[in-house]
Amino acid sequence: MQLKRVVVTGLGALTPIGNSIQEYWDGLINGKSGAAPITYYDTEKHKTKFACEVKNFNIEDYMDRKESRRLDKFAQYAIAASDEAIKDAGLTKDNVNKHRVGVIWGAGIGGLETFQDEVMYYAKGDGTPKFNPFFIPKMIADIAPAHISMRNGYMGPNYTTVSACASSANALIDAFNYIRLGMCDVIISGGSEAAVTIAGMGGFNSMHALSTRNDSPETASRPFDATRDGFVLGEGAGALVLEEYEHAKARGAKIYCEVGGGGMSSDAYHLTAPHPEGIGVIAVMENTLRDAGMTPDQVDHINTHGTSTPLGDVAELKAISHVFGDHAKNININSTKSMTGHLLGAAGAIEAIASILAMQHSLVPPTINHTVVDENINPELNLTLNKAQKREIKVAMSNTFGFGGHNACVLFKKLEN
Repeated sequence: MQLKRVVVTGLGALTPIGNSIQEYWDGLINGKSGAAPITYYDTEKHKTKFACEVKNFNIEDYMDRKESRRLDKFAQYAIAASDEAIKDAGLTKDNVNKHRVGVIWGAGIGGLETFQDEVMYYAKGDGTPKFNPFFIPKMIADIAPAHISMRNGYMGPNYTTVSACASSANALIDAFNYIRLGMCDVIISGGSEAAVTIAGMGGFNSMHALSTRNDSPETASRPFDATRDGFVLGEGAGALVLEEYEHAKARGAKIYCEVGGGGMSSDAYHLTAPHPEGIGVIAVMENTLRDAGMTPDQVDHINTHGTSTPLGDVAELKAISHVFGDHAKNININSTKSMTGHLLGAAGAIEAIASILAMQHSLVPPTINHTVVDENINPELNLTLNKAQKREIKVAMSNTFGFGGHNACVLFKKLEN
């Protein structure tokens, strides 16, 4: 069977550093930090008092207030990002077959705020189980793509992948496979998350996963720096329109790049810690290169998972050095989480978008907040520190890993006829 070619024809983003693709890109290349004191609740008794919140977002720009109250924020964010991506791709009811357009989404947690609020309301009562009838349909992780599908009339595959922080990267790989196997013409794929809540922050704090640099939130996310002390929780959404190449050409679509391959693996090691030698990460990058039919020396750029945790950053860079050997020093490596924070299930989507935009603009966004060299990191690696670097990119990879040992990697390449 001859596999179809898959291209990216639309992008949409709602992030802590910008509420559109253009704003997001401007924030990335200028090294903008999205971290600031939390505004959603009183943090006086909380260990970490800051996060990367989405700013100046109004769901009523997309739907009326009555409808919006039936959606958790993670689904609202999904609507915003997917609307932009669909418009960017120029999709209309007249140029697609609705039965061959799907929505495959990623969410690591889903409607956490809804769950938290309903349970807290119940806990304050007399024990009578009184719950909002929209509690379940607001909370469940599959509801975001359901809303995208209903909003646009798409009747192809529709579901959510849940693999912690690898969720939206897994969604992209699933979408890629559906299209290249000829099962769909177009799939809206990406991810969203809205876990900056009392429960979300409290849960990650109890695991000692979050930075506690409360005196300087904007410098707290510092991947690869020797003084890093945990990740900064973020929120938002990213959406990509994946499309079969001939279908895109036939309707005269703008094409950003081609999806070259995707890989997955499992650490099979620990619930929350990476394998110290990065064996699962080695496997996922090798799987991705094999799927794309490429060799390590063809890769120009890697957007790392790079969460700013003491263990994870070292393990990932060890894996990169192992897979790419002497060529590793020629690759522009970065972590855009230094600016956006960690968007959990949406991380793979917004970082894939960052990789695609870097390719389009021949400019690699920086890893900001780096001040102290970590002696455990290979000094020959180019980590694109503190300032964007010009670089022609023909092949880019985006790494995403999740609690449970889930690893996913997507490879993008410049379109060649």
